[in-house]
Amino acid sequence: MPTIIRIGAYRFFFYAGDRGEPPHVHVERDHNVAKFWLDPVRLSSSDGFPRQELSRLQMLVQEHRESFLEAWNDYFHG
Repeated sequence: MPTIIRIGAYRFFFYAGDRGEPPHVHVERDHNVAKFWLDPVRLSSSDGFPRQELSRLQMLVQEHRESFLEAWNDYFHG
């Protein structure tokens, strides 16, 4: 599970087995997890995060989208 970045209590990462899916990023805090597609940025799934926090996470994903895509491409296609 390569970690891309940590922002505060959040860890943004992807799984090595995610190669067959479109670019996305997982985020976790404590026992909460969510998955966001990167093109376009939108929530794919969530377990445990409240709606308000998901909105904040989506803004963070949008803000860091380019670096997430770069990390994805470097890992899976580099």
